[in-house]
Amino acid sequence: MRQRRRIEPYLERLFGYAFSLTRNREDSADLVQDCALRALSARRTPRDEAAYRAWLFRILRNAWLDRARRPRLEQQGLPSEELVADSDVWIGDERRINTLTVRLGLAKLSLVQREIIALVDIVGLSYAETSEVLDLPRGTVMSRLSRARRALLEVLSKDGRSGAVDRLKRGAR
Repeated sequence: MRQRRRIEPYLERLFGYAFSLTRNREDSADLVQDCALRALSARRTPRDEAAYRAWLFRILRNAWLDRARRPRLEQQGLPSEELVADSDVWIGDERRINTLTVRLGLAKLSLVQREIIALVDIVGLSYAETSEVLDLPRGTVMSRLSRARRALLEVLSKDGRSGAVDRLKRGAR
């Protein structure tokens, strides 16, 4: 019961990361469930909260890699119509339009770029935690993130969404 309460605060963030990897709500939910099951059945878990969080994201990433090795899960392309419908874009809310624009921009990036942006900018992991999840040196995380952010800004600039681009530029500084 204690382990279950410990994982619950991370479920939403795990789902966000899973969605950035799969671009499909059902597959994301399955990944989070698989991650939770693996974490809850682990004999030993990290005691430190930051290490525990990074450990969870690593479990999710490994579960995704296991599934990605199966040909049926290799789905690339733009986000599903479900994502667009869920965003209620047509009510004119600038924030929602910008969020959707960024999501569509992210979908055009490579998996490596999406993943690094998802872990740092969407999920909110530190460089050290991201380094642990991806098993990369901290400097590599920082340089990949910088290149991924530039690529996202370039995609958004080409799409003509200056409002979203301006906000991202301010946030990237």
